[in-house]
Amino acid sequence: MKFRFLPPYFLALFLVLNVALAQPAERFVKVIVAPDHADWAYTPGDKVKFTISVLKSGNPVKGAVVRYEVGPEKMPATAKETKTLANGTLTVDGGTMKSPGFLRCIAIADIDGVEYRGLGTAGFGPEQIKPTAADPADFDQFWTKAKEDLAKIPLDAEMTLLPDRCTETVNVYHVNLRNFQNSRLYGVLSVPKKEGKYPALLHVPGAGVRAYYGDVNNAEKGVITLQIGIHGVPVTMDPEVYDNLRYGALNGYQNFNLDDKDQFYYKRVYLGCVRANDFLTSLPQFDGRNLAVTGGSQGGALSIITAALDGRVKWLGAFYPALSDVTGYLHGRAGGWPHYFATNSLDFNNKKDKIATTGYYDVVNFARRVKIPGQYSWGFNDETCPPTSMYAAYNVISAPKSLYLALDTGHWTYPEQRDMMNDWLLEHLKGKE
Repeated sequence: MKFRFLPPYFLALFLVLNVALAQPAERFVKVIVAPDHADWAYTPGDKVKFTISVLKSGNPVKGAVVRYEVGPEKMPATAKETKTLANGTLTVDGGTMKSPGFLRCIAIADIDGVEYRGLGTAGFGPEQIKPTAADPADFDQFWTKAKEDLAKIPLDAEMTLLPDRCTETVNVYHVNLRNFQNSRLYGVLSVPKKEGKYPALLHVPGAGVRAYYGDVNNAEKGVITLQIGIHGVPVTMDPEVYDNLRYGALNGYQNFNLDDKDQFYYKRVYLGCVRANDFLTSLPQFDGRNLAVTGGSQGGALSIITAALDGRVKWLGAFYPALSDVTGYLHGRAGGWPHYFATNSLDFNNKKDKIATTGYYDVVNFARRVKIPGQYSWGFNDETCPPTSMYAAYNVISAPKSLYLALDTGHWTYPEQRDMMNDWLLEHLKGKE
């Protein structure tokens, strides 16, 4: 491995945050929508009622005007109405669902000319949701061949020390490795300084283009950590560079070459996660056995995918996995991010070759092949990664699994969720011999 040193101006990157698990901004007025079952769970055929509350400084806003709609998530509304909330609350009849799925009520209040939005989602037998994603007959052969091709490529790892990010107990490096099709994979590695053997944790990223800081906290607890980017560019550059890429060359990257399973953008990405593990397991400080992967959204997808592709991974932790059951829209229900077949992209993507390609990359088909314990977490109000799509993947996992539901969350997490996941990962990584 080649080592270099970088100057201290990378200290500015301390300010860069991973937005995949970001908390939503608080607002002065809150619109709260809740189903009438405490667990938000219903049996198909049950009736659901939604309570809409408009609060200001914790108190009901009397006379608030609210327009609301009810319908299956991400689908056209089946009921719409505008009401005045005399006492700041309103109960509406949401109807029912005859098949497993999610029924959502969205409410918007206009207070002093400002609109405030809230939603609540009832789950009807979600554990019975079946995937729509087709499982290609040659799926295993396709990915076996891809990994064989990757294995022929030298790792050619370079580690650049980041002195301003190091602590008394941890060394931090900017890493780049040779990846599929002669590309490079970049990430931030954190390694305990004390001599010894340590477990390893791979952090895979949410969607977007950004810099990364790395996971120093867990490294200080005795775990080697590697946080990677997926775009083949350094992850310690000035934020302006990522803005230019986000709105320029990498705008819509998730759609690149969707009509060709061999050239699709995510092929290099999925193989890059395996390549990251090639690097982690090559480190002299690695204990030779204990390896886990975690991430949220796109990273939740990559966690499941990496676990399915790489037998060296022993545990996975996934928040709201994207890229799950993306063909749901073609069957009259919500599909996963990036919503290839939703109304606004249906005409462009509803082609035989594109649909076929998604089968090789859909999380559902990797979930079918997961053989290791996993911890999962999401909420019913997620509009980016619809719960219908996530349950479609979760329900086909036959390996040991546990789902931590934070019902009212959308595409974000509570601190308790993050603590639960991290504690679970550390317990397994450090509790096994």
